[in-house]
Amino acid sequence: MSEADDSAFHRGAGGNPLPQGQPAPPPKPVVAFNRRELDTILRLYGRMVADGEWRDYAIDLLTDRAVFSVFRRSSEMPLYRVEKDPKLAKRQGAYSVVATGGVILKRGHDLAQVLKVLEKKKHLRVVRA
Repeated sequence: MSEADDSAFHRGAGGNPLPQGQPAPPPKPVVAFNRRELDTILRLYGRMVADGEWRDYAIDLLTDRAVFSVFRRSSEMPLYRVEKDPKLAKRQGAYSVVATGGVILKRGHDLAQVLKVLEKKKHLRVVRA
């Protein structure tokens, strides 16, 4: 790419170039997980990967909500979605865990409490001496 092509690329040429002197429209705000929320989600994700339950994930940052999707295989529908919807923060809680069929498994204000629905249950076994 030549120097002229490079500068045209950075100005946004090729898509919808703006007329000279016209400011670019402000970016649309998106909802995102903060560092503490991602840390909580990724700790659970790491444990489930280590147990062989989950294999892949995707993060979608939308204008109305943020979604962390968990997959058993990357070509499938997500097993679970952890959603953050700030509009529901004062009502039933901003966080929810949604199963594959769209069923809300748990909703609440505290992400750690909501994620407990996904934690693997320890099965009790009878040990005979």
